[in-house]
Amino acid sequence: MNKSMMKEEVTKHLMENIIPFWKALRDDTYGGYYGYMDYNLNVDKTAEKGCILNSRITWFFANAYILLKDETLLDEARHGYEFLRDHCIDKENGGIFWSMTYDGKPLDTTKHTYNQAFCIYALSSYYDASGDEEALKLAKELQLLIESKCTDEVGYLEAFTKDFQPESNEKLSENGVLAEKTMNTLLHVFEAYTEFYRVSHDEEVGERLKWIMDVFADKVYNPKLKRQEVFFDKNYNTIIDLYSYGHDIETAWLMDRGVEVLGDDHYKEKMSPITETLAENVYEVAFDGHSLANECCKGEVNDHRIWWVQAETVIGFLNEYQKHPQKTKFLEASEAEWEFIKEHVIDKRTGSEWFWEVDPDGSPIADRPIVEPWKCPYHNGRMCMEIIRRL
Repeated sequence: MNKSMMKEEVTKHLMENIIPFWKALRDDTYGGYYGYMDYNLNVDKTAEKGCILNSRITWFFANAYILLKDETLLDEARHGYEFLRDHCIDKENGGIFWSMTYDGKPLDTTKHTYNQAFCIYALSSYYDASGDEEALKLAKELQLLIESKCTDEVGYLEAFTKDFQPESNEKLSENGVLAEKTMNTLLHVFEAYTEFYRVSHDEEVGERLKWIMDVFADKVYNPKLKRQEVFFDKNYNTIIDLYSYGHDIETAWLMDRGVEVLGDDHYKEKMSPITETLAENVYEVAFDGHSLANECCKGEVNDHRIWWVQAETVIGFLNEYQKHPQKTKFLEASEAEWEFIKEHVIDKRTGSEWFWEVDPDGSPIADRPIVEPWKCPYHNGRMCMEIIRRL
């Protein structure tokens, strides 16, 4: 496959499949977007509305508008933004809730740092798309809140009650551990701050981007194992032997993006060898020539092909090729992964989108929903937009 054909296919998929699918989930009665579609494509219009889901949908439509200049996309982004502004953000204590009832009342009132970050990500892009200063102001309020309530001298804390008392971090812990700090939250604060800095050039945020990169390089990255650690105690000591292939390939390109937006030569020199090693090691260890395994926990590989991992693999490998055009294996890997997605991860049923996960041979795992609080157009929509912008 040549690059122009890949770009053409991805553009068609974005415009004819992903965008119409998410437009159809708009809730004009109660605001935001419906929160659940089961494996059999039944939409539950009374399901909880995840605030992460609605932040990511807002981010998606804002960026799709910036790329495609279709006014209907800006209207969708505005619809998502108004739901975040009017319902999801807590007027009394500040911050964004975890989830809302279908009719826009607080349901799970946990305030999670990860969730605050995704709202900043959405608000920053919406500001870029619309020019609405109110969105930038809300993003800044959330950024200041993260720094005042969700941070200690070592890094970012995780979960809080609605009035910001510390809470146990079940929501961002997996694999049988309870983590006081996570790579995932740190990564997505970095991603959100990158976007906020891109649209605002806020110097405080620029300094925090540098600080986060130092934490990544010095605490999260394991140079001996050529990977990131995932779950930590409060001082960033790892608490489990876990290699998250998807997060490593996602981090590789998101860190490069942050360095590029920041434009600081020192951090480029510091981070580039790390991001290159992350991409190289994932390619060697987890890529079978077609698609990427999920993770390796205590030496045991989970080889299911998860939708978001496949999407991030396309971008991460393409990014590595673009940095080092002599490394053609990364372009070939990115194209092969797109072929796997087309063949196996995209659900061909009318009115569907992507399967949640498939076997290594591409058979879908039944009973995983098509939409739920985590399953959204952020990874796959972003993959399409990154390919269109890059190729």
